[in-house]
Amino acid sequence: MKISILGCGWLGLPLGKYLAENGHSVKGSTTSEHKISLLSEIGIEPFLLRFSPQLENNNILDFLNSEVLIICIPPRAGKYGEDFHVQQIESLIEHLPLSTVKSIIYTSSTSVYPDLNREMTEKDKVIENHALIKVENLLKSLPQNVTILRCGGLMGGERIPAKYFAGKTVNTGKIPVNYVHQEDVIQIISMILEKGFWNETFNVVCPIHPIREEIYLKNCKELGFLMPIFEEATQEIPFKIVSPQKLISQTGYNFIYANPLDFRYL
Repeated sequence: MKISILGCGWLGLPLGKYLAENGHSVKGSTTSEHKISLLSEIGIEPFLLRFSPQLENNNILDFLNSEVLIICIPPRAGKYGEDFHVQQIESLIEHLPLSTVKSIIYTSSTSVYPDLNREMTEKDKVIENHALIKVENLLKSLPQNVTILRCGGLMGGERIPAKYFAGKTVNTGKIPVNYVHQEDVIQIISMILEKGFWNETFNVVCPIHPIREEIYLKNCKELGFLMPIFEEATQEIPFKIVSPQKLISQTGYNFIYANPLDFRYL
């Protein structure tokens, strides 16, 4: 299968490597010239593509000469503004009518759900003005097959939850997490490509949701981080528990890491 991955970063790079190793013809984009040789070395045909937010390069149609497009570019808000990512995708979409792309996978996020202190499924309401929802709606309006993956907090490798809170005061220790391991996301995308689960929206989150304190304590004990200082919240902190049950029941996928307490790092 010919596959193009827009954004060979933390997720897109190992995903492209895995797909190339498993017989697919993979093209991958990067915004960094120094990563061109790295992509080539691991079997990915490299493309230098920048959306700022408009496309700056003229080789987009060569990049889009594939059956499947996987969009893995993270939204960049901050100084760029909430709609920067939306404008990036709008610029991309302009070129799709002249492409050979038949199907699209978009890696969205569980941040599109409001914190309602309960379990959330794909049928629940979302934050309509969220940039990712705007992009999801744009993509769903296209003639291509489109599957949306609303990923939880992406962990694994060098992304270790406790690393970001080492020695800090934390009052969210009792809040359940919505994490997913990098390896599971890669396997889920591979499964969708292989079995053709198109025109669906799936929550991609571990089915088990331990609280943050449990995870931070285990990370610190096993990996040597400075322990956070846990304190009780002075008021109720909103949360959500995102359910992956639709993904599990419709695809039969078995998580490699069903429980974030079992995640492998580094």
